[in-house]
Amino acid sequence: MQDIQQLKDTAVQVRRDIIRMVTLAQSGHPGGSLSSTDFMTALFFKELNSSAQRWTKEGKGNDMFFLSAGHISPMFYSILARAGYFPVKELATFRKLGSRLQGHPSVEMHLPGVHCASGSLGQGLSVAIGAALAKRANQDPNYVYVLVGDGESEEGQIWEAAMFAAHNKVDNLIAITDWNRQQIDGNVDEVAGLGDLEQKWRAFGWSVIVADGHDFDSILDAYSRAKKESKEKNRPVMILMKTCMGKGVDFMEGTCEWHGKAPKPEQADKALAQLKETLGDF
Repeated sequence: MQDIQQLKDTAVQVRRDIIRMVTLAQSGHPGGSLSSTDFMTALFFKELNSSAQRWTKEGKGNDMFFLSAGHISPMFYSILARAGYFPVKELATFRKLGSRLQGHPSVEMHLPGVHCASGSLGQGLSVAIGAALAKRANQDPNYVYVLVGDGESEEGQIWEAAMFAAHNKVDNLIAITDWNRQQIDGNVDEVAGLGDLEQKWRAFGWSVIVADGHDFDSILDAYSRAKKESKEKNRPVMILMKTCMGKGVDFMEGTCEWHGKAPKPEQADKALAQLKETLGDF
């Protein structure tokens, strides 16, 4: 497991990977990938009870992770590669015809680390609940984690799933929201408006933890508290990770402009100049 400085170094390299992947493909979603990098790095390199060597699609005996917001696949692929699930050099094939690294994660080519296809927004939480219930039925003590977006949380299926999970006391489920307040069309509050997201999840019967999604002490404390509260209160937990869209690249930060747009080569060079290479580029 990595210490905090190692986590920081890994996160910087993941951000470099994201920029280089979407630039090479001239397609992809850098904004949300960059905002979710820190807490996802902490999850895979510190918290998750699983590994590339032990991973199976069924997830038996391991923690499981589901990416509901499938468009932020550049972050997910980089973390999986850096964690040893597949060769780092394969990141260069992102979004190419015939690649295992499609724009949204798929399962048809059996990419290690991907339990199910994702990208149709709103569905991932329901899938994760099903996996958590299967673990409970099989007396598997491990956890299921799932990442959703705050823009994605405008989908009605998210809230149907939220009611179901609370009603059925799914206490081995830890959900995470990348709370960057931006979506493809603008600010989340202006597009549809989620209201008080913390109080909304509490009203749906969940335990809620709010954390700084770019501070590793805050992130790791949130994961620790989530596991404790889930069992003490016999309910699912939602971690609201406060983040900045495009984090790490000054001209991408805090705007929806880079939700789904690849930088030009000269813009990528400017971005990479702000991100020191730490683990070696693909």
